[in-house]
Amino acid sequence: MKTRMVTDDVGLLRAMAHPARLAILGRLQEEGPATATECAETAGLSPSACSYHLRTLAKHGLIEAAPARGDGRERVWRALQTGWGMKDPESGELTPELLAAQGAVIQTVLDEASRRLSEYLAQSSRESADWRDATRLAHVVLYVDPDEIRDLAERVDELVAPYRIVDRDPESAPNGARVTEFQLRLFPRAPKRPSKD
Repeated sequence: MKTRMVTDDVGLLRAMAHPARLAILGRLQEEGPATATECAETAGLSPSACSYHLRTLAKHGLIEAAPARGDGRERVWRALQTGWGMKDPESGELTPELLAAQGAVIQTVLDEASRRLSEYLAQSSRESADWRDATRLAHVVLYVDPDEIRDLAERVDELVAPYRIVDRDPESAPNGARVTEFQLRLFPRAPKRPSKD
């Protein structure tokens, strides 16, 4: 399996800009091969609706049929990459179509990340004191240039890499380890518009 797919394909990005497809792809990347029924639980869909999204992901080269298991009556799917990302085109020209497709995927990812955080907060009082104490939610405003932001992002990537679910053997994790989400957003604030006065 490839470790990461990076794309500037507008059609592929449009296909991914759907919460159910991103949820299905994440399920296959993080937990391994699954059937439409198993993916449907993650995506909150019926198995038949999930099958449609699985075929769409396969059409764009993100997943493929996996070897059957058991009696082979249900089709099993697997991810072809452990992660994905977006890139600027080789020409350096960001077309309106590519910008719109990238924006749609980013918005879907951010919406889903916010939803999962809200789910955590809604039930956080039921978490153990140990998990509540370990949880970190921070908002920090920085004053940096592009090189410093890149350097910071690379250092953060190095820190979290050993814990990534797609790379860490569950057997090597300590007892009590859980799937935990790390959300990072580094972006320059939009410039202030000049006053009309």
